[in-house]
Amino acid sequence: MEITFLGTGVAIPEKGRVQSGLLVRLEDKPLLVDCGSGVLSRFPDAGVSHTEVDTVLLSHLHLDHVADLLPLIKANWLRGKTDMRVYGPEGTDDWFSKVIGAYGYILDEVDVDVIEVYPGKEFTLEGFDCEITCVTASHSVPTLAYRVTAEDGEFVYSGDTEPCRNIMDLAIESDLLIHECSFPPGTKVTNHTTPSTLAEMLENYNKEIGSICLTHFYPEMKGHGKEAIHRLKDYVDGEVILAEDLMKLEL
Repeated sequence: MEITFLGTGVAIPEKGRVQSGLLVRLEDKPLLVDCGSGVLSRFPDAGVSHTEVDTVLLSHLHLDHVADLLPLIKANWLRGKTDMRVYGPEGTDDWFSKVIGAYGYILDEVDVDVIEVYPGKEFTLEGFDCEITCVTASHSVPTLAYRVTAEDGEFVYSGDTEPCRNIMDLAIESDLLIHECSFPPGTKVTNHTTPSTLAEMLENYNKEIGSICLTHFYPEMKGHGKEAIHRLKDYVDGEVILAEDLMKLEL
């Protein structure tokens, strides 16, 4: 399993980071997890054709996680690929219908199947040899964290969230937890995570999680990477990794 971080940033522009998106290659088939603004433009840099993607998993519907979904569908259509499956939390079907409904010239040309999934659901993806479990994250809108289990590894993706037991429990005995870390230690914030608040949650777990990769950085996190690693390194069995755009991890 190979994970490529297409975007590790947020809604505020920062040099070198676009908005949220992961490309997970499972037995040579790519699964896209979130699709924020700028993610589509990362495909050539990652050496992947956007037309390979026919399945997208959305954590929630904030723009920095979904803004490039319709551009991706259009780009595929312009290259003759019209099918897409989109999995997401409650409200995804209504949101997508409104967005694509504004572009009638695309609406009748593509075949997009939207599947809403709910906390606690275990499901498989058509064409993939993996199992996915989702739980509720702690954010300002309905948000799902996902655990992807395949033959060659398991990882959890938090989406946007405060640290919460739902996600930590989901990540027990996983190889990798990809967790948002929006702001520096000591920042008072809701709906998001800092190294301090994540460490406080991890104190309740006895190194039961493999490695942690931090992502979804606001510009305020710049210069605080070493501090974040130092704050968290004693709570995981493996490494604490700071995600960068186009970084690849192998499980």
